Amino acid sequence: MLDEESWRARERAHAERMRRWTLPYQQRRSRGEKHPVLDFLFQYYSFRPSHLQRWGPGPGVVLGGPGARKFLDRPGYREADGGVVVDESAFTDKRARTVSSILSLLEATASRRPRLNCFGLHEWAMVYRRPVAAIRHAQLPLRLGPTGTDAVVESLDIRCGHYDAFRFFTDAARPRNRLQPTRAAQPELEQPGCLHANMDLYRAAYKLDPFVPAELVGDCFELAADIRELDMRASPYDLAALGYPPVAIETAHGRAEYARAQAEFTRRAAPLRARLISHCRLLLTLRK
Repeated sequence: MLDEESWRARERAHAERMRRWTLPYQQRRSRGEKHPVLDFLFQYYSFRPSHLQRWGPGPGVVLGGPGARKFLDRPGYREADGGVVVDESAFTDKRARTVSSILSLLEATASRRPRLNCFGLHEWAMVYRRPVAAIRHAQLPLRLGPTGTDAVVESLDIRCGHYDAFRFFTDAARPRNRLQPTRAAQPELEQPGCLHANMDLYRAAYKLDPFVPAELVGDCFELAADIRELDMRASPYDLAALGYPPVAIETAHGRAEYARAQAEFTRRAAPLRARLISHCRLLLTLRK
């Protein structure tokens, strides 16, 4: 059980931590401004900023004090002896199927050795031979220009096994990929060195809300935010004006820099993946 002083302290700390990210995004939206690096975290991923900064303890923790009654206004909470708790009966068969799918993917990913030789070429493959006006971030210049960008794609092996990156490749780039990933094959191809697989831990975490502690969702979000920065610094776009120096993967030095950063993110992601696996397994015992 958490008394009101204790859970309110955790609630404040989580809200302040997440507001560092949510508030600038909301301010940009109110001004009609876009950010090519950070907006992705709120647009590609569907968790609302207001939900991200909202705290919850996860299952089995009774929140004490009269203030805890506010949690009853949210789905997934109920009254309990001494306070309010996550309502385990809200963990329906439908939610259990979602959790089972998440668990299978997490376990399969964790079982493999990380591969650190893709060098972020997925972003380059998304613009390969595409007209400049049709590029996703057309407002940004390409560091090497269209011709130089295409030359990099043609000179290096593309080894992308992440379907949600591959599906955005241009038609001309897809045959150049050593793998041809599909959604159905994702459990067979996902591996723990993949930047996007590690970013997607955030999606797994928020899909478990309110059945995981909000701090875990926050940890996964911050990992995704840090990875997103590398993802775009290693892209063909020139982001120097926004304060992002390039990781020039077209050079041997840049590829080595990318692989070192990728290895560090792999290390950071491993305990988060393990925590999510543990929570998923625990949740599935509720349906037995």
